[in-house]
Amino acid sequence: MTIEPGFMRRIAAAAAEETLPRFRQSGLVDNKLTSGFDPVTEADRMAEQAIRALIRATYPEHGIHGEEFGLENESARYQWVIDPIDGTRSFISGMPLWGTLVGLTDNGDAVAGMMSQPFIGELFWCDGKNSHYEGPHGSKQIATSKVVDVADATLCTTTPSMFTGERKVAYDRLESAVKLARYGTDCYAYAMLAAGNVDLVVETGLQPYDIIALIPIIEQAGGVITTWDGGPAEQAGDIVAAATPELHAAAVKLLQG
Repeated sequence: MTIEPGFMRRIAAAAAEETLPRFRQSGLVDNKLTSGFDPVTEADRMAEQAIRALIRATYPEHGIHGEEFGLENESARYQWVIDPIDGTRSFISGMPLWGTLVGLTDNGDAVAGMMSQPFIGELFWCDGKNSHYEGPHGSKQIATSKVVDVADATLCTTTPSMFTGERKVAYDRLESAVKLARYGTDCYAYAMLAAGNVDLVVETGLQPYDIIALIPIIEQAGGVITTWDGGPAEQAGDIVAAATPELHAAAVKLLQG
């Protein structure tokens, strides 16, 4: 099925009505973990509820999988996968590197997605063939860079501390080979890859709601995104996204040692 871009804009607007008034405002932050820190805010919960209500009203036969409120209608062919605020740590720190992620799967394959950063006023989405940008720089079709050599690549990850043990060794091997590495970017890094501004994104420990929306945006911009072992990115976990097939293959080779 084809999702009209107007629906993605409506989702982005509905989420922004809940997130923007709470951004850079002092508010209650809950911790999901008894050991460690995994923050969730009122903005996360309210935004997901708003997105769910819009999906239910528009596509009542579809399923929904959200980070905050779990699964509903989970046997449906089409599933909407929601992360109302990807980058909650950035959100509670007042940094605009968070975003709302909403993706659609068809029998488990990611086919449509959007990433909205309402504070900056940017929306990244795909239409089934191409990926698009709307924001302060106008509206345009976007494409990944043409970088094929790791030595010429800019690499992003949310934080090197997410890698431990053998994964840390593998990540360090890749980072030492690239031109530039940047941290703290969450979902925004994947949008920048789709737009041709960075060339590699490597992460670990991701959940489906962290990545489903971003898969088709990257693929329809010309990039490649898989697990570290080359499996479908929809499996989540260890993820490597690259601007070109050649760069992806080179990155995977370094990660695998």
